[in-house]
Amino acid sequence: MENEELITKLKAIVSPYVQDEAAFKTLSENTDFVRDLKINSANLVDIILDIEDEFDIRLENEDMEKMLDVKAAMAIVNQKLASK
Repeated sequence: MENEELITKLKAIVSPYVQDEAAFKTLSENTDFVRDLKINSANLVDIILDIEDEFDIRLENEDMEKMLDVKAAMAIVNQKLASK
């Protein structure tokens, strides 16, 4: 999947949970979900579940632990899609 398309889908998934709108408007691969967007850990779980549904993939605990920023989320999603 193209990076731009993936970022667009991730933006749609995280948007309901964002606490820092200014950071969200400049979301990039380097955006950290907690530090930049001020998303709390409970909402990170919701985001993980939404990502699984959106991309029809299954994320393991170790995947979830690594998915702290947009770049990591993109890498994990692309890896899971490639192994389908």
